[in-house]
Amino acid sequence: MTPVYESNPVLDKLPAHLKQFIKPQNYADYSAINQAVWRYVMRKNVDYLSRVAHSSYLDGLKQTGISIESIPNMYGMNRILQEIGWAAVAVDGFIPPAAFMEFQAYNVLVIASDIRQLEHIEYTPAPDIIHEGAGHAPIIANPEYAEYLRRFGEIGCKAISSAKDYEMYEAIRHLSIIKEAPGTPAQEIEEAEHRVEELQQSMGVPSEMALIRNLHWWTVEYGLIGTVEHPRIYGAGLLSSIGESAWCMTDKVEKLPYTIEAAYREFDITKPQPQLYVTPDFAHLSQVLEEFANTMGLRKGGLESVEKLITSGALGTVELSTGIQISGTFTEVKSHDGKPVYLKTTGQTALAYREKELVGHGVRYHTEGFGSPVGKLKGINLAIEDMSPRDLKAYNIYEDKTVTLEFEGGVRVTGEIITGTRNLQGKIILISFRNCTVTYEGEVLFKPAWGIYDMAVGKKVVSAFSGPADVKSFDLITHVPSEQTIRVKKTEEERALEALYQKVRDIRNGKEITTVIPAIFESLKKNYPNDWLLAVELYELAQDTGDDTLAAEIRTYLEALGSHLPGVAHLIDGGIGLVDDNLVR
Repeated sequence: MTPVYESNPVLDKLPAHLKQFIKPQNYADYSAINQAVWRYVMRKNVDYLSRVAHSSYLDGLKQTGISIESIPNMYGMNRILQEIGWAAVAVDGFIPPAAFMEFQAYNVLVIASDIRQLEHIEYTPAPDIIHEGAGHAPIIANPEYAEYLRRFGEIGCKAISSAKDYEMYEAIRHLSIIKEAPGTPAQEIEEAEHRVEELQQSMGVPSEMALIRNLHWWTVEYGLIGTVEHPRIYGAGLLSSIGESAWCMTDKVEKLPYTIEAAYREFDITKPQPQLYVTPDFAHLSQVLEEFANTMGLRKGGLESVEKLITSGALGTVELSTGIQISGTFTEVKSHDGKPVYLKTTGQTALAYREKELVGHGVRYHTEGFGSPVGKLKGINLAIEDMSPRDLKAYNIYEDKTVTLEFEGGVRVTGEIITGTRNLQGKIILISFRNCTVTYEGEVLFKPAWGIYDMAVGKKVVSAFSGPADVKSFDLITHVPSEQTIRVKKTEEERALEALYQKVRDIRNGKEITTVIPAIFESLKKNYPNDWLLAVELYELAQDTGDDTLAAEIRTYLEALGSHLPGVAHLIDGGIGLVDDNLVR
């Protein structure tokens, strides 16, 4: 099978379940109109952002090899990114948040390789190569920020989601697809926007994933850096939006100091942001991230974290104090005095230690779930994990001994010990029984007829997080997007317009003679009276070739077009300004 991407040492480290999201870039599919959109946005952005963006932006453009003139070829970009320890892959629009963040943990940028329509040149809710390539990529050339991004991915992919989160992801993905698709009826877009708003109002208590997604939005996507009085831009959403990058620097957008409170500020992907957060430096981003991580089940453990996993209904992992990790779909937890005393998964389960599956304890063995007590034995101050070999023998926790272990929380385990598994520190992490019965307040949790009983050992739950401990334990190559980005067949009229744009591009690249410029202009006026970007490109060529008469004629045409199409008048003015500024320089 032909690979869909060109690999390198960074991409070689990606696990298979992430590779399922990668798609080919198909560079030849970019039309000359696409290239003109990229060029316009990049020229406007670099011109403006050179004054308001963090210094890492312009430095990063050079370091990552991103050209103003052409949409970046990801394969070429990867060869340069590799020098700073990163890589990039193409995907189809939005991918699940956990996967997006896990890519970051592997130092891989996820780039939606499609590009916005000319009609959405200022902003699109759909991720595109302008947003990802021209927004995210340059800033990672800054080492402090790159480490923040990697660490964010590492922590973020462990955040526990809720079922509502996935609903929201699907609703936003649907909205972004239809909004960027040519010809989508306005009513359909309104219904999709209403669905997103509806979900935003009914999310309930925000999950860890929802909260950390907010932090991602207010930093990686829409972050400002410096002081509240004099901020500069570093967020990719702002760096890639010629409209919002200017809007955000006005007094109409409130500027707030960046703190952990940003995790509780929701955002609306369909509208300009009414407030933004300003970090004093990139190191402060990492401090807030660590502060938030301390609130997650990943670090807190305990009953609340297990309950979060149960509510999520998704594959997750609980780690006990001995380091043993139980991965599966958690469906039940019994508690006593605010602490978990018994955990249960349903369906395929795997046991691991330090993210490596325990031999013989994969999903083929634990096919129908797993259950285990947690805590210390009743009346004994010394936890099983802290017992020496002499202590274990004294309490009859020994090979071939039949024993009854009564835990403080009320769980009783009675059976004949087969063997024990120890961790690297010599602590018992797993005890296997035959002829075993497990009960809790009269309820039978395990019967001898069910076979061997494996009991995880740990006095407390120290961590609970999304996903498996060992990614090789489960078949995670199961993602099937509910819908694909819509590809609309181009009309003959659209193809003819693309051909005109291609001629202009060929002139600029020395592949076409300049004498055809007047003919292109006449064809534009006659057949495409609402297309402003090609006229801007022609105005630039006329100036470059010294044809002052034609340049004046095109400029007059553009000014009239701006009066006729007030919605794009500022874009036309911006294009004229770029050409005129270049002449002055």
